Amino acid sequence: MQPSATLAMSAKAKELRRAGHPVISLSAGEPDFDTPQAIAEAGIQAIRDGYTRYTQNTGMPELREAIAEKLQRDNHLTYDPGQIVCSSGAKQSLALTMNALVRPGDEVLIPAPYWVSYPEMVRMAGGEPVAVPTTVEDGYKLTPEQLEERLTPRTRLLVHCSPSNPTGAVYTQAELEALAKVLQRYPHVFVVSDEIYEYVTYGTDHVAFASLPGMRERTITVNGFSKGFAMTGWRLGYLAAPQAIADAAAKIQSQFTSAPCSISQKAGVTALTMDLAPVREMVAAFAERRTLVLERLRAIDGVACPQPEGAFYVFPDVSAFHGTTTPSGQRIDSSEALCLYLLEEHYVATVHGEAFGMPSGIRLSYATGTEALTEALDRMTAALGQLA
Repeated sequence: MQPSATLAMSAKAKELRRAGHPVISLSAGEPDFDTPQAIAEAGIQAIRDGYTRYTQNTGMPELREAIAEKLQRDNHLTYDPGQIVCSSGAKQSLALTMNALVRPGDEVLIPAPYWVSYPEMVRMAGGEPVAVPTTVEDGYKLTPEQLEERLTPRTRLLVHCSPSNPTGAVYTQAELEALAKVLQRYPHVFVVSDEIYEYVTYGTDHVAFASLPGMRERTITVNGFSKGFAMTGWRLGYLAAPQAIADAAAKIQSQFTSAPCSISQKAGVTALTMDLAPVREMVAAFAERRTLVLERLRAIDGVACPQPEGAFYVFPDVSAFHGTTTPSGQRIDSSEALCLYLLEEHYVATVHGEAFGMPSGIRLSYATGTEALTEALDRMTAALGQLA
């Protein structure tokens, strides 16, 4: 296994900042908003009420019931609370899924660019990650033809992420139905659908993969509270799956960590039942930042950047700068070298594309304030302009 590149870049940025350098970090996937007040108060009240003991391994019944109601309301999916497993973040839910389903030698298809942890989770489960490169021209979306080409008798699982980390791509209903049509011819393949950015979309609808014809009994839906509710540190996520898979995931969790934090679970119930006005306000701010970032990046010669329809990332193609040289004589031979140049000489932290299986790009998060974003983009524009 390799360490998380996003966490590694964040750590390096923090190290430079502690040394007194004016680092602006665009590397971490974390909203810069506080957790909505109603959710925070629910957590505080849970502590006051002494709700600080272990809950059921799969999560308190009230939370699983609230999740089942949310899936019905938002995604038109019917699940019994017993088919839902609450975990310490969507990341753990993904790991549980991999360990429950993937057997030694199984292939797991992962469209690239992908979130950095997917391949490592597959390897940890004994499987073989198979990257399926997408293109800037297709908006970094997997096509039915690409999917069909990579499916084999050894394929066990397809990893789907919409809205996407790191690209912000959001699949339409028609695009998903086309993928599902291919999968219907391969009944041995399961799908894990990472929908953690569901609430962070811009003028487009989120479609749950399990809602597609014939896909519910083959799909494990993973979601959580970190991104849409600005609850990253609360560490609370969940999966919803066919009963046998949910039972297997619960068994694994019972030996690894047991139930997630009781206080976070109480807060999660409030998140799922409160008015979503604070979420809409946060997403509106992200939309304004997205416009700013796109305008500035597209004004730089050599940068190509599809418009993200969700999440809070852009993944520009910066391959035009490969082969250039910095003013100090450093050779830029990869996106990793470019990111190190931006960080070490201009104090802007990004994440290199090699970590996401797409060496031609870099990931920038715009989950930070407009003033910091503007300054970071000023520095990036100057830095890239100095390459020759």
